[in-house]
Amino acid sequence: MIVIISNKVSEERIDEIVQHIEKHELQAHVSKGVDRTVIGIIGNAHPQLSEQLRQLSDVEQVVKISKSYKLASRDFHPLDTVIKIKDVEIGGEQLVIMGGPCAVESPQQIDEIARIVKAAGAQVLRGGAFKPRTGPYSFQGIGVEGLEMMAEAGKKHGLLTITEVMTPEYVDVCAEYADILQVGTRNMQNFDLLRKLGTIKTPVLLKRGFSSTYDEFLNAAEYILAGGNPNVMLCERGIRTFESYTRNTLDLAAVPALQSLSHLPVIADPSHGTGRRELVEPMSKAAVAAGANGLIVEMHTDPDNSMTGDGVQSLFPQQFAKLMQDLEQLAPLCGKSFDTKKDTIVV
Repeated sequence: MIVIISNKVSEERIDEIVQHIEKHELQAHVSKGVDRTVIGIIGNAHPQLSEQLRQLSDVEQVVKISKSYKLASRDFHPLDTVIKIKDVEIGGEQLVIMGGPCAVESPQQIDEIARIVKAAGAQVLRGGAFKPRTGPYSFQGIGVEGLEMMAEAGKKHGLLTITEVMTPEYVDVCAEYADILQVGTRNMQNFDLLRKLGTIKTPVLLKRGFSSTYDEFLNAAEYILAGGNPNVMLCERGIRTFESYTRNTLDLAAVPALQSLSHLPVIADPSHGTGRRELVEPMSKAAVAAGANGLIVEMHTDPDNSMTGDGVQSLFPQQFAKLMQDLEQLAPLCGKSFDTKKDTIVV
């Protein structure tokens, strides 16, 4: 349930109401909006508590939430969540682009790609150091050494960094090197990992499971939020359907649907969503038009020889630069801002 209080109520009184809730062995999460303050209650509340709260002074309304995800819902947090990382805001008017290779392969590779990503106008460098692969003999990433390489490249070129974390044991070390931690589609319901991510404050990009419903997706986000980490982004990366022409089916209806259900930023992944280089550009534009807060796009200097074998969905540097220029024109039409800074890429 949620408790609605006027913003005119003092902080001391809000604290008293929170303490009243917590003495019933429940969690209370406070969210301040423009006109009201909402206290979300998590846990198994006894039936009488709702009426008790209604009778407290300064409580305007008590609302039961039927959704299993409480903290992720707009009922609890009506305003959009904006995650600020240094000078980048994810979830607001700024269109955020994350670009880079599927995996970090060498210092030279990630440094050159970081230079290109920065010059094109993107704000975040992506790259995997730990790779969950379908086959056990496929390239699995180069581990902590790769994290160090990417962190150095990001710092040198003034980019935020995002990398995938696969196990609870590696959360702290990945958070030490990266600005954003990514949970891949195969780990969306790795609940031990989600619980661990809830104990830190590093922003998390949670990818939708390739066979997951919106409800299952938002409940996965709830694990992180309930653990105490409010910095969660949702990522639509394509789902498994009967169509075999594309790697997955990019569900662009998920963008406005999730934004109506949740206050969390929504990022689209047209690379995994299609698995075909020629489809990445049009689906990127379609995702922005649908209202996505950002994109995560694979780009490689030599995609046909990438170590992961995902080169068929990776853009060449010239294609990435062209996409950024097109998005600069498209973004204002969709209520977003995006500036490539007019830098020139030399390849």
